[in-house]
Amino acid sequence: MISQLFVLSQRGDSIVFRDYRGEVPKGSAEIFFRKVKFWKEDEGGDAPPVFNVDGVNYFHVKVAGLLFVATTRVNVSPSLVLEFLQRNARVIKDYLGVLNEESLRKNFVLVYELLDEMIDFGYVQATSTEVLKSFIFSEPIMIDAACLPGLGPASFFVQGAKRMPGTAVTKSVVANESRGRNREEIFVDVIEKISVTFSASGYVLTSEIDGTIQMKSYLTGNPEIRLALNEELSIGRGGRTIHDYSSSSGAGTLILDNCNFHESVQLDSFDMDRTLSLAEVIIKVRAEFPSSVTANTILLEMPLPAYTSRVSFELEPGAVGNTTDFKESSKRLIWGLKKIVGGSEHMLRAKLTFPQETHGNINKEAGPVSMTFTIPMYNASRLQVKYLQIAKKSPTSNPYRWVRYVTQSNSYVARL
Repeated sequence: MISQLFVLSQRGDSIVFRDYRGEVPKGSAEIFFRKVKFWKEDEGGDAPPVFNVDGVNYFHVKVAGLLFVATTRVNVSPSLVLEFLQRNARVIKDYLGVLNEESLRKNFVLVYELLDEMIDFGYVQATSTEVLKSFIFSEPIMIDAACLPGLGPASFFVQGAKRMPGTAVTKSVVANESRGRNREEIFVDVIEKISVTFSASGYVLTSEIDGTIQMKSYLTGNPEIRLALNEELSIGRGGRTIHDYSSSSGAGTLILDNCNFHESVQLDSFDMDRTLSLAEVIIKVRAEFPSSVTANTILLEMPLPAYTSRVSFELEPGAVGNTTDFKESSKRLIWGLKKIVGGSEHMLRAKLTFPQETHGNINKEAGPVSMTFTIPMYNASRLQVKYLQIAKKSPTSNPYRWVRYVTQSNSYVARL
């Protein structure tokens, strides 16, 4: 049960304020900001997400430089309130397209309408963007996305051979264009997950690509949509498709072992390097893809012998954004890298400390090494969308078409 909900700027200005129960003093926003601002001087360190001042519980999260705060005098689950604040920020961003101080100030009527539908007398009612569409009637005032800072490779989509900012990131779910007409867009995501197992000598034992093509349509009506894939596409290793996309099974042929389609799809026309050495562990990661591509959020894990007592790490000189850890409870080595640029190589040395008397084969008890990462705007299978055709004849309709490629990996290196 929430008594108040308010959003503050970095300066402490109250942008949005809603009092649902009248149980907490009106000056709570000022009390909260003063407490958070001087927390380091008074208590030491940053303010925790939940604290109590004069019998009032304050819950807060920071999103896009804004402080989303809820207050209450009753004993309520902290995780419940913090989760609601995160969802509240997410819903507001869905409707405004861009979440910042300027967008909130220009759309305060819409924001208050959202808050009144999400909370009733302090009780959470709905946090789903789709559900709230039936109750929200205000139109958002859009912020120029061109003035926003870049979001990196993940925010780029492909239109033909061009790369451009992905407007899906800053697009409102209900916004209309200035002439009152819905801006028609369609987005296609090609997402691939790679699973690979290597031998100790570096040979590939098993490999698999599991991918999906997801489509998000903002088109009016129900037009027929045709999505063309590679001409060299073949389904099943024993033969070709009905249309015989490839003239031969040589180089360049793309073979899919199996594929499933959504029930709405009409199938008539479609049917036609890392090295390891123990007692000292050396892990090398080399990005064997173009230098224009960057892998993000890389995480490597390696189980160690159960009798490992301590692990010391040594990173390569100049390493930035690396994290290392030894989980003693689970006996796991963890190495995290913020990003890897194509063609680069990174190395980690780890020295394992054992008791004087060890039992068993260390080589057999260590590993396998697992690695997860994400590569935006890159797909390993070479699957390409040739064109996206919309069978909708209208002289005033010119929908935008966006295609994005994402590769996600879950790889393993076998034990020595």
